[in-house]
Amino acid sequence: MRTLVAALPTDFSAAILIVLHVGSHKSELPFLLDQAGGLPAKHAEDGEPIKPGQITIAPPDHHLVIERGRISLTKGPRENWARPAIDPLFRSAADVYGANIIGVILTGALNDGSAGLYQVSQAGGTTIVQDPADAINPSMPRSALAHVAVDHCLPLAGIAPLLIELVAEQSAEPARANGVSNKRPQEKDEEEEMAAEFTQNTPVAVTCPDCGGALRRRELGSLTQFACHIGHIYTAEVMMAVQFVALERFIESAMRSLGERAELCRQMSEKTCHAHSDSTWEAAESEAHEQAHSLSEMLTREWIHPDGIGVIDTISP
Repeated sequence: MRTLVAALPTDFSAAILIVLHVGSHKSELPFLLDQAGGLPAKHAEDGEPIKPGQITIAPPDHHLVIERGRISLTKGPRENWARPAIDPLFRSAADVYGANIIGVILTGALNDGSAGLYQVSQAGGTTIVQDPADAINPSMPRSALAHVAVDHCLPLAGIAPLLIELVAEQSAEPARANGVSNKRPQEKDEEEEMAAEFTQNTPVAVTCPDCGGALRRRELGSLTQFACHIGHIYTAEVMMAVQFVALERFIESAMRSLGERAELCRQMSEKTCHAHSDSTWEAAESEAHEQAHSLSEMLTREWIHPDGIGVIDTISP
């Protein structure tokens, strides 16, 4: 992102909105981008107007969404186990500004952003994806290309010149220069969409990793998503990754319990060995160690991750 921002001119006339998966951790991204080029960068503030030539970044633990002419911050449900997530920004921007939106997916793990970029495309916006061969982590670009009819796919070095060209073209079209969709507010649309889905779609035998609620499956183009009644949303690939994290935690918890059982048996074996020759405690200790070893092998084995999308350390509830 520093490379991209540094290549943009100081008179760039479009607003730049950025989401990075920082979770609730402190982020220095505004400072880094502010130092990288001639455009000012800052964390978004709830209710502030959208400003051309301003880089606005989703703050930690908040979704950044677009309303008519202004920015809204929300601590709404996590999407793809992330907050901030990319999809809420793309979805809301496409809903309000339609064909005036340019959506860009850069390097990243898993596939957040694919669903949102699809909605940008459906609204008539322009879609850009970094060439996976040029990305540090190709998962997000590769997923976007698999599920969206992308307008442009190119290396990072070519994205800034393309953005300059596209923004200049849009500025030259009066009908699009300040276009705003006539659709109703995004929040109401989402509530109606959610109600419709929960009326038509039956629950699947998979529960939400965040709240434990029933999930319903939906198709967004070729992308499969699962959503609960609260609003947590996952792609199938992210669900696989999240399920593995949950499995890993359960196995670690079981290993801890077996370790404690073995220690208890060891202490009682030491106590009773002076009184009689009962070896039951020793046998129980040995059994606990054997079971813990089996769990350890299960935990450290290589698991299959479809589409090459694995588990990343930054996934956290």
